[in-house]
Amino acid sequence: MEKNLRQQKTTIIKIALFGPESTGKTTLAKQLADYYKTKWVPEFARDYLQEKWEENKHICVADDMMPIAYGQTALENKKLEIANKYLFCDTNLMVTKVFSEMYYGFCDPLLHEAALKHEYDLFFLTDIDVPWEKDDIRDTPEGRETVFSVFKQTLIDTKKPFITLSGNKKSRLKKAVSIINDLALAKENGFSSEDFVQIYNRGISFETILKQLKNFEKGIAKSNLIRPATINDGILSLSEDQFQQKALFFDEQKDKFKIKKFVPASGAATRMYKFLTAFVNDFDIKKETINAYINRKNDKELAIFIVGMEKFPFFETVDKKLREIYPDFETLERDYKNYYFIKLLLSPDYFNSANKPKAVLPFHLYKTHIANPIEEHFNECVHYASSKNVSNLHFTVSEIHQELFEKAVREVKEKIEKHSGITINIGYSYQNRSTDSITIDAENKLVKDKNGDLIFRPGGHGALIENLNNLDSDLIFIKNIDNVIQNHIDKITLYKKALAGVLIEVQQKVFECLDSIDRHEIKEEQLEDILVFAKEKLNIKMSDDFNKFTFENKINKIKEILNRPIRVCGMVKNEGEPGGGPFWVMNDQGNASLQIVETSQVDLANKKQLAILTESTHFNPVDLVCSIKNYKSENFNLLNFVDQNAGFIVEKSVEGKTVRSYELPGLWNGSMANWLTVFVAVPLITFNPVKTVNDLLKAAHQPQ
Repeated sequence: MEKNLRQQKTTIIKIALFGPESTGKTTLAKQLADYYKTKWVPEFARDYLQEKWEENKHICVADDMMPIAYGQTALENKKLEIANKYLFCDTNLMVTKVFSEMYYGFCDPLLHEAALKHEYDLFFLTDIDVPWEKDDIRDTPEGRETVFSVFKQTLIDTKKPFITLSGNKKSRLKKAVSIINDLALAKENGFSSEDFVQIYNRGISFETILKQLKNFEKGIAKSNLIRPATINDGILSLSEDQFQQKALFFDEQKDKFKIKKFVPASGAATRMYKFLTAFVNDFDIKKETINAYINRKNDKELAIFIVGMEKFPFFETVDKKLREIYPDFETLERDYKNYYFIKLLLSPDYFNSANKPKAVLPFHLYKTHIANPIEEHFNECVHYASSKNVSNLHFTVSEIHQELFEKAVREVKEKIEKHSGITINIGYSYQNRSTDSITIDAENKLVKDKNGDLIFRPGGHGALIENLNNLDSDLIFIKNIDNVIQNHIDKITLYKKALAGVLIEVQQKVFECLDSIDRHEIKEEQLEDILVFAKEKLNIKMSDDFNKFTFENKINKIKEILNRPIRVCGMVKNEGEPGGGPFWVMNDQGNASLQIVETSQVDLANKKQLAILTESTHFNPVDLVCSIKNYKSENFNLLNFVDQNAGFIVEKSVEGKTVRSYELPGLWNGSMANWLTVFVAVPLITFNPVKTVNDLLKAAHQPQ
């Protein structure tokens, strides 16, 4: 035998099966070779050691390691010459190295070096969840967990690209084939094996990655605005009496429903304190005054913050801590006091405000305590989002922040339950990592960190459609974490209940129509009533060729249009706030529908589209009530109603460089594009977001 451990160079995709004995490596190698009509490399040691055993009952010893390594290398190179696109290796020198170290306490330097040098496009780490099978050359089944952990750690330590395979023979083969097909696609598109494993471990299909790359290359199609939705042209206007009636109707009906309040609350408060962070990073108190900085930067936000400082709910707490840290604080100049106040507010060693989630920050000062948004959402929840004395509140959170959430919940839950007499059930969910996006630079190249790992960014709030999809509720209120109010809870309650009342009325009529269709009770004369309802209440107008359909096809079309999730969205007058608004939009099929459209979805270079945008009279305050079950009380798959072409390409900064990433269609934009939609005008009092810390100085967030 030629004593050569060099691996032959190739363009063939090589997959190494790697794991303890009796974990299905040989079976899978054979299956894969058969599936791809190519070759597989048997375990040289098996025949070598079996022959030793049969000749004189000798077992494996340390001196056998190098002959096995030479034989395995030669066998792999031989099979490589006749392989077809793929080669599946039942074992490899890394396995030999591990066994040598485990059983004999050392590894020949030549074997060690060769094992590290031998390259495979992917390692399949075979799990120990299959039965151990005895034969003449296998060791004992005891300690499989320990052995498996050694194999896994070896791959980690040597930085080999690997994916663990578990399950029975059939499921392993199916999973392996899917992975290999995606790996081949990744290689064709210039991704390394390491890139591919990172993407796979995040749960992102490679098809999704290719779509993201295509979006980067071609851009996202802009919305085709027809006109703004206005009062009586897409936006329902109610009198105060009508709001009262709708709210009363909700109260009469609510015990029939399982109700939940859904609060997107994942992000940190970075943007809320952005101007203060910039100030701390850029300002040198020894070189200029704060007033000089404000003039130099034209920083009106900083000026407002300093003037209103004593009105912030956190002022006394921060001020007290300052006096503990600086005993001579009172004697300091005003600039130093203000500068130290801002530094302490942001300092990771003290209040760390910009890195905490908005949900746990102090928002409102009451006579007895300071309330955060979590407490205010509790207060709202028991007022309008309850039935049968039970209220269900669901937060989407970041995993790293859940402990802070749970602590804040514990501090207020019992108090509010006792005061209201309502039991509050709390649920949490994370944004799915599989909805993240890769990032690219100005040259459309993948952006990686200093360790060579791909940089992923969250897919935006549109990813939360999956969180919403997993809820088991009949009626769901949606409201952003920062849109809370210190005063007028009675008015907030009225308008939220009224929106829910509108939804229930619409839902009852829709369900009645669909039930009648299922029972074959719709006649020609009733068909016109349904069409009027669809047009007047749901703003749905049938296409011009609808009248050419047969009666049966008309019924099928109506069922298709009506059998959808429903959303009723509050709309406030547009007062210049950044964000989306209600518009009539034309889709690719030439159909008009009501949509919430963000400015970034509009072609601002198109004068006609820009004119329509600027004519908008109303704004989306993210004040929704939703129904996500059909007329048979079954959950819709909400992912089937997403407009996948309504995503966003956003620019961010990584280490000072501009990068781009893809964000999914927004939760209340493209992710709900194909829902039944009703827009209702609601008063401005319902919209009190805290986008920057200075918003806390507005009347809605100040004590009366």
